Amino acid sequence: MAAAKLSDRRPLTERYRPDRLSGVVGNARAVDALRRWADGWEVGAAPPRLRAALLEGAPGLGKTSAAWALARERGWSVVEMNASEARNKGAIEAVAGRASLSGGFTDDGQFRRVREGGRTLILLDEADCLSGRAVEGAAKKTPKRPLRDFLQTRYGTTAALAAAWGLGAAGAPPAFESWNEVPLTGGRGAWTRLAPAKRDLADWEDAGSSSDLSDRGGLGAIAALVRTTRQPVAITVNDPAPLTRYSPLFRTGVVRVRFTPVPAVELRRRLEEIIAAEHLAVGAETLDAIVGRSGGDLRAALTDVEAVAPLPTGALQLSVLSGRDRSTELEQFVSQALSAPRWRRSVEIRNEIDAPPDDLLPWVEENAPHATRDPIRRLDALETVARAERLLALARRSRHFGLWSYASEILTGGVSIALDRPRGSMPLHARFPSFLGQMGQMRVSRALRQGLLRKLGRAVHSSRRRANSEYLALYFLMFEPGTPNFDKDSGARFRRLTIRELALTPEELGYLLGSPPDGPEVAREWSAAEAEPEEPTVAPEKPKRAKKSAPKGEVEVPPQPAAPKAPEPEAASKRKRSQKKLAEF
Repeated sequence: MAAAKLSDRRPLTERYRPDRLSGVVGNARAVDALRRWADGWEVGAAPPRLRAALLEGAPGLGKTSAAWALARERGWSVVEMNASEARNKGAIEAVAGRASLSGGFTDDGQFRRVREGGRTLILLDEADCLSGRAVEGAAKKTPKRPLRDFLQTRYGTTAALAAAWGLGAAGAPPAFESWNEVPLTGGRGAWTRLAPAKRDLADWEDAGSSSDLSDRGGLGAIAALVRTTRQPVAITVNDPAPLTRYSPLFRTGVVRVRFTPVPAVELRRRLEEIIAAEHLAVGAETLDAIVGRSGGDLRAALTDVEAVAPLPTGALQLSVLSGRDRSTELEQFVSQALSAPRWRRSVEIRNEIDAPPDDLLPWVEENAPHATRDPIRRLDALETVARAERLLALARRSRHFGLWSYASEILTGGVSIALDRPRGSMPLHARFPSFLGQMGQMRVSRALRQGLLRKLGRAVHSSRRRANSEYLALYFLMFEPGTPNFDKDSGARFRRLTIRELALTPEELGYLLGSPPDGPEVAREWSAAEAEPEEPTVAPEKPKRAKKSAPKGEVEVPPQPAAPKAPEPEAASKRKRSQKKLAEF
């Protein structure tokens, strides 16, 4: 067994895929939920109420491996459609739709019907990247070639066409005398019933239809599949939001199985077992670093083990693991890529950095203008970046992610050639994209503004929108130092009262003052507001009303107690209670 393992040249992630659900590391609850769902499919021939399982979780947690292990454990065959295939409406209906209505095959290739226990697990991998609408990003279809031109290219002369189809023979349709008599489309002539003509018509139809490799309409096809399937369906997603937003079926009509990161103790135990079985040399300190940086991702941890195993144990193995920080990795790669003009293939780019071109774009866009002082070369480089950005937008819109490789090559090799930096020039030191930092600052500023508007709206008995349009500018003016036409002492007292009444935080106070929260202005106003004693608020006494005396000659009658009110009817009492509840609401 060990010799077979050592002679196997597949990656560790493929060699140690579990054959049973008991071999799935961590996620015991997810495994139990999958078993219960599978048990429902094996009770009778009718499908259960929830026909599909939605496997949710980050990449590398074992969702796809668990689905395959379930199929092997139950003896089910598997029909898989992953992200590398066309998964549009037509493809899903043609592949998964047919498999969902038929039986399954045993390990020796024999067909078994559903009533005999023949099950086929339909596995749709990474379904959260599919498109929902059937018309989204629809590509323009190539105009179909006329049938006359197709046949003329295939046969050359009408005599050859007549001989191939058998035209002009006894009992057969007459032959065409010229190509002008051949119709542009199929039509309904007698010759369309001939077998050779049917084959040519089918070839003409196939030649006119363009292959669709997009994902448009995929979510709608999956929803229809989940409703009508007679075979178990497993759907894996990194983020379930695209599916749950598309249809409530993916919220309540499927079994939702959540995969979480593998605990560090179980992850380390599994890595030690694999290292011992493969006779690899990995230091204890290196193994701790692999477990810590994997974040519970077993696939990433096995990839790291395979990367450091050929190196000597110690500092050299740790040096390989020290560079996975995404920002540092991109900074070094962009500095190297833009320093010298050289074309890079997409495979080379993927081997050097573990980042999609969407993450690479802002780095190149930020640093390309600083790589040269020549305005012409700078303009050429920015136009090259714009072409790559258009390709990325087209890939997102049409779901043709094969365009990513072209965009990566243009962003690296294309931009470096456009810059054409002379040999021997100073190496470029890439900087972090400024707009990403500005976006983070704006997010913090928006959060402070919303919290301040919420407090201000409660204080002035108004909504946040009205507080923003009518009151916030006034408060900015009051907190501005040296405001004209405003008494200095009154302004200071207003600021102190505002800080106390609104319970402002140092960050919110700094936002109003336009200074950092740990600056001297904020500290001065904050200490002044805490030092000022609160003024006691005494309610004014109501003036007593003078008692009226009776006119002369009249006897003052003492006040009589009020007569008890008659009980209200039940309907009136109920109506008043309802009105009171509505007013309180």
